[in-house]
Amino acid sequence: MTTFADVSSGRDNNFNLIRMAAAIGVLVSHSYPISLGPQAQQPLQKWLDGTTLGSVSVLVFFAISGFFITKSFDRSVDWRRFVRARAYRLFPALITVTVVTILIAGTLLSTAEPSAFWSAAPAYFFRNITMAIPLYVLPGVFTGNPYGPAINGSLWTLAYEAACYFGVFLFGMAGLLRRVPAIVFFLMLFMALSVADQMMVFPGRVSNAINLGMPFATGGAIYLWRNHIPFTPVVAAALAAGAFLTHGTALFELLFAMALSYTTLWLGFSRWQPALLYNRLGDYSYGTYIFAFPIQQILAGSGVASPLVNMSVAIPATCLCAALSWHFVERPALTRVHHIS
Repeated sequence: MTTFADVSSGRDNNFNLIRMAAAIGVLVSHSYPISLGPQAQQPLQKWLDGTTLGSVSVLVFFAISGFFITKSFDRSVDWRRFVRARAYRLFPALITVTVVTILIAGTLLSTAEPSAFWSAAPAYFFRNITMAIPLYVLPGVFTGNPYGPAINGSLWTLAYEAACYFGVFLFGMAGLLRRVPAIVFFLMLFMALSVADQMMVFPGRVSNAINLGMPFATGGAIYLWRNHIPFTPVVAAALAAGAFLTHGTALFELLFAMALSYTTLWLGFSRWQPALLYNRLGDYSYGTYIFAFPIQQILAGSGVASPLVNMSVAIPATCLCAALSWHFVERPALTRVHHIS
């Protein structure tokens, strides 16, 4: 029996391409509310009990992160290197997009008095780079847009991503990543909370933490039990069938997240040479994710009212920004992690 341990070594995998596809999926999904207003129905929303293409794409990100962040801590010889790697992955690009956004908004977009705008800019900067309580608006920016004045509505997931990193750090430092009972208990707790979240009203942040934590925990568990979990499309199909059969019930979200997580990791490690060619470009997914929303809002503010036109123009513009971010900000920062380790 082939297991995940047999296929997950090395760097020849499809995850750069999958992450990029997920980032584009978020962009495509956002094109509808940004162009038409918050009430616009997004792709997949009708068939997945309200879950949109953008939400599915975010779950893909978290499943991949769960596997590789857990692997990163497990393989780290020093916890300080793990912390540095996570910080250098998140913050340089986030600081860049925040600064660029403020400069462009303040000089070209804002209709407010300059003093009002620039006095609000420091709070926008610090609240967004700390991630805990993002600030989405600046005076006079996008006030007439169909979606409203939110400048970068994608940033809300970063706090949950960082929280998942911190969870792995705590488990690792406590020595729990190698203790099967602790991992089983934690995974079962997340599963129970995922079902409970469909049956009662949890606070928004708690619900978000459960919904995003479930694929992250699934990815992490697949890594930790990689020697025992079979690597086969049969498991992916079985989980997908379970999700399909429970559609409309409290079990659907849980089984859908597990099916999506397993399938994402199976696809990522299913080496297909044409897909591996994408790795020569780099990992543009994070830059695509954080630059897309403001670019799409700029297009909507300029009068683009068609989701198809919005995404058609936004995709190349965003990819250009993402490529610049990767080659001049993100990759140099990650290289620095290795130099100072």
